[in-house]
Amino acid sequence: MPMPFTYRHATDEWRRYLKNMRERTLLDSDNVIYTATDGIFRAFRSRVPPEQVLAFGDELPAVMRSILIWRWDITATLKPWLPRAEIEREILTLRQDHNFASAGILDDLVWGIRKEVREIDFDRVLSRMSPEAQALWAPVGG
Repeated sequence: MPMPFTYRHATDEWRRYLKNMRERTLLDSDNVIYTATDGIFRAFRSRVPPEQVLAFGDELPAVMRSILIWRWDITATLKPWLPRAEIEREILTLRQDHNFASAGILDDLVWGIRKEVREIDFDRVLSRMSPEAQALWAPVGG
């Protein structure tokens, strides 16, 4: 079997994501985009059973997959789902002394991450998850 595309082109995929996010959000710091991306993945994985998180991760590009599982305590008790605005607040408070993302970043992240996945496979995995998980990743305006 040939090496998967995402492993051979991991840096290119990640840089494309950062560029798209910079253009959409007008953020000029890759660090802010990284922190927000880390934040959405932490918020998601803290509310979804590990086997579903891993299936979700299979649909992400390699670097995003790594961020999704980095320093994850899979034994932690799952948190309850919160309204979308509170999930965004959670994202914005991650490393808050260095997190300069603005309101609306949740929709931007969903847009940017969806742009980097094969949506038919991404949605197939999401369809096996709770309605709250599906709602978090529902497509947003382009």
